[in-house]
Amino acid sequence: MTATSDILESPEAVLTTLRADGRRRWLYPTPSPGRYMDARRVVGWVLILLYIALPIIKIGGYPAVLLDVMQREFAFFGIVFYPTDTLLLMAFLIGIIAFVILGTALLGRVWCGWGCPQTVYLEFVFRPIERLLEGKEHTRKRRDEGPATWDRIWRKAVKWSLYTLVSAVLAHTFVAYFVGWGDLLQWMTGDPREHWGFFLLMAGTTGLILFDFGIFREQMCTITCPYARMQSVLLDPESLIVSYDPSRGEPRARRSKAKMAREADGLEAAKGDCIDCYACVRTCPTGIDIRDGLQMECIACTQCIDACDSIMDKIEKPRGLIRYTSENELAGGKTRILRPRTILYSLLLLIAVSAFTTVAVSRDDYDVNIGRVSGDPYTVLPDGAIANRLRFRVRNQTGGPSSFDVAVIAPEGASIRPIGALPITLEKGEMKRIEAFVVIDPSSVENGVAQATFELSFGTGGTERYDFPILGPSGPGQTR
Repeated sequence: MTATSDILESPEAVLTTLRADGRRRWLYPTPSPGRYMDARRVVGWVLILLYIALPIIKIGGYPAVLLDVMQREFAFFGIVFYPTDTLLLMAFLIGIIAFVILGTALLGRVWCGWGCPQTVYLEFVFRPIERLLEGKEHTRKRRDEGPATWDRIWRKAVKWSLYTLVSAVLAHTFVAYFVGWGDLLQWMTGDPREHWGFFLLMAGTTGLILFDFGIFREQMCTITCPYARMQSVLLDPESLIVSYDPSRGEPRARRSKAKMAREADGLEAAKGDCIDCYACVRTCPTGIDIRDGLQMECIACTQCIDACDSIMDKIEKPRGLIRYTSENELAGGKTRILRPRTILYSLLLLIAVSAFTTVAVSRDDYDVNIGRVSGDPYTVLPDGAIANRLRFRVRNQTGGPSSFDVAVIAPEGASIRPIGALPITLEKGEMKRIEAFVVIDPSSVENGVAQATFELSFGTGGTERYDFPILGPSGPGQTR
């Protein structure tokens, strides 16, 4: 026997989407109606509508979610982040990470099965279109494995046309999160020659979405997604998982209701409740057998629960052979919510939320930065006065138009000579800078430094004072 044939006949398990020889194995999961499917469908369509609406709905003059990388503005439900909001952004990101880790430790992969866009769009948009046009799974599989008939060609053509249309809508919505619908509509209705980069971006994004949901599909969850790879460290024996109960289901065996009745009467050796019908395997969107235990490919979509509950109803057995549970509970123990890691994650989340709230509440309406312009630190003017060239940078964070003016109030006799006109107007969220020469009397300089105080007055009526050192000669009679 050759080495190649050894590989092809190897009993070792491979990815559910790959054959033993490395070729792609297409999955045809059969949908299983049930209470969890109904709940997931409602949640899924709420999330789809929310995804479409977030870049459209405005809060405080900004889209509910805006990730404007070009303008360096990030808006989340009325809170606008700027590049200078380092602490705010750090607390926000740490809070998200802590929330994800805590949620996974408590609820397992509930995000993957109920909220992830990959699952939501594949199961409630793309696969329903496929079933509508190409029929049930066994029919579609037989047609795909058969010759290229006209019936197969026109169904595929219509399906991929609809896929492309849906992908284009999703692509435009996705880009709207980064540029806003206002600019997006302008680009869509404008001359393509003026916005050719946008059309290339849209074509590329549409193509990637089309490839993902039309071809790559469940492999995004089982091969690409890093979140799946993190499960081994995020889950513990008390995390919520979807699992088969082997103590109740084994030994599994196919049998009729008559045989099960004889088992109940003690006339035959009792078997487990699992009748080895493979309903849980046929319905799994990632192609695993949940009876093999906790697996990385399980996305906790609960389809196997609905499928098994349906079978249990038919054979008059109690539901729950496959259910939400934990490894501890399956072993006869209890599932604790409060345990060392969940307490630690909760404290981390609390610290992040507290830090975010504190920084957000204390954030000023204007972000002001005073700095030096590159070049000589100071200049001695013909009349002996000392001049420093400074830069005043102000960002308007009030949520409306404003302006700012600059004056120097210390040391005594100091003056400011702006390079440009003051005051300077600022639109909402806009940042502008102005350079100015600050001139002081040399008698104000001590050991090469004089402490200056600047007063910035704003169009909203407030004023703020800022201290900044003015440099000069470090010794008597020194000039530069």
